[in-house]
Amino acid sequence: MEKLAIFREYDIRGIYGQDLVRENVVRIGYLVGQELHKRGGETLGVGFDARVHSYEIFGWFCDGVLASGVTPYNLGEIPTPVGYFALYCDFKDNLNLDGSVMITGSHNPPEYNGFKITLLKEPFFGEEIYALQRDFYALDFDFVAQKIPSKSKVKALNVLDLYVEYMCKEFAHLKDFKIPISIDCGNGVAGVSITKILDKLGISYEGLFLEPDGNFPNHHPDPSEEDNLSFLHKSVQQIGGIGFAFDGDGDRLAVVKYTPKGNKVYKGDELAIIFAQKIPKPVVIGEVKCSLNMYESIDKIGTAIMYKTGHSNLKVKLKKTNAHMAFEVSGHIFFNDRYFGFDDATYAALRVLELLNSEGLEFDKVLEELPKLYSTDEIKIETTEEAKFIIVERLKKMLENPNALPINFPKIMEIITIDGVRVIFEKGWGLIRASNTTPALVTRFEAKSEEACKTYQKALLELLEQIKECNGDN
Repeated sequence: MEKLAIFREYDIRGIYGQDLVRENVVRIGYLVGQELHKRGGETLGVGFDARVHSYEIFGWFCDGVLASGVTPYNLGEIPTPVGYFALYCDFKDNLNLDGSVMITGSHNPPEYNGFKITLLKEPFFGEEIYALQRDFYALDFDFVAQKIPSKSKVKALNVLDLYVEYMCKEFAHLKDFKIPISIDCGNGVAGVSITKILDKLGISYEGLFLEPDGNFPNHHPDPSEEDNLSFLHKSVQQIGGIGFAFDGDGDRLAVVKYTPKGNKVYKGDELAIIFAQKIPKPVVIGEVKCSLNMYESIDKIGTAIMYKTGHSNLKVKLKKTNAHMAFEVSGHIFFNDRYFGFDDATYAALRVLELLNSEGLEFDKVLEELPKLYSTDEIKIETTEEAKFIIVERLKKMLENPNALPINFPKIMEIITIDGVRVIFEKGWGLIRASNTTPALVTRFEAKSEEACKTYQKALLELLEQIKECNGDN
């Protein structure tokens, strides 16, 4: 079998009809079921997003799970966080789920789909996925096909109503919230949960693209891209208040607030600073792309921990450290404080409303007192799956050898290699890391002056270009 590029660091993801065909999906379902069984689990909840092929893939996947001897349950069309939430539910007849799988392409283009896997409340990722990959190629499909029951019906579990009920109870104090709200679900699946919660709480809102549509006819469902926020910006500008944008499967959030000088967009590390002020001695985890302001401001009132990028990485670190919260710049937000420690954009949005309910639109005053920093957005440099990690390792070795650097290279104060290379300079930092989801290098730069930011960006990218040329990667 030809090797497939579907097994990623955090999940399994590929193109429907090309990578994700029945034979491959059944294999994956069988292996996931087997893995759950090895860990003592017998029941697996399976949900799916709004993509036009998600339900078909659901059927294939459940055939594989049934062949493994594990019992799958249909969680329906739900956001990914609702699939995580299902692991904390007591269903009828004393049923508890041992694992959950979300069939989702997240924020990828419509032709993509994939699997986010959680077993015994632990994310299934990294070496576990790569081990499954090895078993995938060794597995005989005919052997699995013979084990699929001839007549099998996957029983449905209504986790969505339990989720809505839980949120309405937790946030009952927001009932009849009066500040204007705009929400943009981008025709992803978040609309099936957030609208029910707001309606039950009696909270009015301006809704944009709430109906799930896997063709995403209005804009791409990735709120980390500024172009995808144009409709939300317009709504917030017209009615004021606060706006929320969700990604395709509802685990990432963008926040837009009205100000007389123009709308303000909050990145994950800015929200981390705001939320940290509300918790005594907060312990907060951030990824390597987070701003220096986040780490320094939180360290003044608690503890900030820098860790690897990736929702699975942060969930594991959150549990190990028992931190209160974790944040990614891209909008993955994890609350261990009063919640279960997984990334949930709907829950995060309700926590923002909670701040507004007590402080109004001045909830972010703490940001005004922070030092002015100049930063770039996330800049991606295309390469290949094979080359990206090699290039980062070569860059690391060059930076650790002063004799290998150009004479005028900025002075290096520290090199952090927890995830790629974050180079600390006298007035800022630069990051270069290998993306774990795409064949690309991810870079970001920040400094105390615009000039310094440009200097660090130019120096590191020129060094990177030298390495790419030596690697033959052009």
